[in-house]
Amino acid sequence: MNYKTLYKFFILFIIMSSSLSNAQVLRKKTTLLMGGRFDITIVANDTLEAEKNIEAVIAEITRIENLISDWKPTSQVSEVNQNAGIKPVKVDREVFKLTQRAIKLSEITNGGFDVSFAAMDRIWKFDGSMTEMPSAEAIKKSVEKVGFKNIILDSAQSTIFLKLKGMKIGFGALGEGYATDKCRAMMIAKGIKAGILNGSGDMSTWGKQPNGNPWKIGITNPFDPEKLLAVVPLEEQAVTTSGSYEKFVVFNGKRYSHIINPATGYPATGLCSVSVFGPNAETANGLSTSLMVLGQKEGLLLLQKYPEYSCIMITDNGKVIKSKNFKIKKFKAKF
Repeated sequence: MNYKTLYKFFILFIIMSSSLSNAQVLRKKTTLLMGGRFDITIVANDTLEAEKNIEAVIAEITRIENLISDWKPTSQVSEVNQNAGIKPVKVDREVFKLTQRAIKLSEITNGGFDVSFAAMDRIWKFDGSMTEMPSAEAIKKSVEKVGFKNIILDSAQSTIFLKLKGMKIGFGALGEGYATDKCRAMMIAKGIKAGILNGSGDMSTWGKQPNGNPWKIGITNPFDPEKLLAVVPLEEQAVTTSGSYEKFVVFNGKRYSHIINPATGYPATGLCSVSVFGPNAETANGLSTSLMVLGQKEGLLLLQKYPEYSCIMITDNGKVIKSKNFKIKKFKAKF
């Protein structure tokens, strides 16, 4: 499975048209970064300031991409993967700590999330070409190089070592969220009071629209993409969605998602969309992925360990489930 292709495009942000107050201006730029689409929206005192800070955000995301993108052969993560089974690789502290956090999430989910998923064989096809399920033997073999317990970290030396040849780590499920969080913190530190950073559906928001209203986030109805399931107002918060409404196969009446459980090699079943809300997009992203894999019951139990985060789940049969700690006061469902 490639966590990068999680179809996290169910989230749209809605900037309500309004007159600008206090001479603030809103500027938006869309660009391709980290292998996907980034929408960068900044509210600033004037156009020049807004555009200058949009370029600063692009530069920061590009810097992060060059560090952690496993599809860039010169990145530190690629160097780690190239030396799997050979030797430890020294990495920047930033990469080391990101890997530490990813391994912790892998541990908490018992491998439902696994930062070493990148080594998984792509035996499931979701392009219409697959006419029968892979064999149990093929499924087992597809994940034999996956296993976060075979990642050795040396904090003193700031090195990462993958014990097995052919192992790989990848940040497709955390990278965009991490980048949006970093850029939000950078903008706040620079005095930019409001904006939205949307990396392929991994979204960090802060402040309010120029008219004083909160940002409004629309969550797409997975069974009717032309309609919204809900509209949620957000201020300083993050939201991410994982889902599978466009990529799945059906065998013997059972729906199999394109999101694969890295611990078993089998596709996730039961849920077609999970949106997670909380203070941090990196964590929200990892949780939305994990909840899709773990399913409704185990996923909600996992979320109890993260009291600052809440979720909306949509089951394969269209049932909408909100976690008990769902904190959005003005939630308007349109399902």
